[in-house]
Amino acid sequence: MTGSAWLLVGRVSRVIVGPWVRSLSAMAGAHKPLIAVCQMTSTSDKEKNFATCSRLIREAAGRRACMVFLPEAFDYIGGSIEETLSLAESLHGDTIQRYTQLARECGLWLSLGGFHEKGPNWDTDQRISNSHVVVDNTGHIVSVYRKAHLFDVDLQNGVSLRESSSTLPGAELIRPITSPAGKIGLGVCYDLRFPEFSLALAQQGAELLTYPSAFTLTTGLAHWEVLLRARAIETQCYVVAAAQTDRHNEKRTSYGHAMVVDPWGLVIGQCQEGTGICYAEIDIPYMERVRRDMPVWRHRRTDLYGKISFNKPD
Repeated sequence: MTGSAWLLVGRVSRVIVGPWVRSLSAMAGAHKPLIAVCQMTSTSDKEKNFATCSRLIREAAGRRACMVFLPEAFDYIGGSIEETLSLAESLHGDTIQRYTQLARECGLWLSLGGFHEKGPNWDTDQRISNSHVVVDNTGHIVSVYRKAHLFDVDLQNGVSLRESSSTLPGAELIRPITSPAGKIGLGVCYDLRFPEFSLALAQQGAELLTYPSAFTLTTGLAHWEVLLRARAIETQCYVVAAAQTDRHNEKRTSYGHAMVVDPWGLVIGQCQEGTGICYAEIDIPYMERVRRDMPVWRHRRTDLYGKISFNKPD
């Protein structure tokens, strides 16, 4: 493990919480897959970014992680809309092909957290999708989720971001995929702020929710950890959030703090400053015990406020 990352696992929680949760954490699972959650600082240099990601993935393979999670914009972060668009590729381009080969070589799954994918009408409208791509250990793309909620905000510190100026909103949620780490519901960054999104995925069987992100410094300081923990508590899922960190260019800085939260809402893995990895074990029997002992799904009053539906596009 790099010197810039640290490791927490579920057992650490037993020294800081009460006896009921201690008994949950002490459950012996037959198999607890290890995941690796990455933190990095992307720039417009795609080759340098790939070198960083490749090093982190190979390090995680050496630790026998079954799946590696990379943050939003793992491929690059441009300094302008023009540069961002000029660097975009299709799913069949060189960047994704290099990652599928890397997954095959290392024998693990990859969550490619936010790829700048050329849109379906690229030749006429020059618009992209913010695409979360999952690759299995044979190098095949098993799922692609295109970010539904676009980040269009004016922050009090003067930062103004308009993701919709260049990016198409995704048209559908993707049903949770079965992976070596469990059933994973896919999101990207700003999706984290919408509890209906996570509840819909959990209702469809998600055991992990993943939000690869590039949170701004302002919003990260205020809301990052509390949002991740809230999504974990209300869905009783593991929440996995790879993150961008530090200064990408003169216009943009990210908060960092890549994190894993367990179904009880405890932070069980978090990166320190800079590039690095945190690791966490996924204990599905523990998750099931949490759901049995705190049966919020069974107690929901859908007769009063309805049920979150999982709509298909028209």
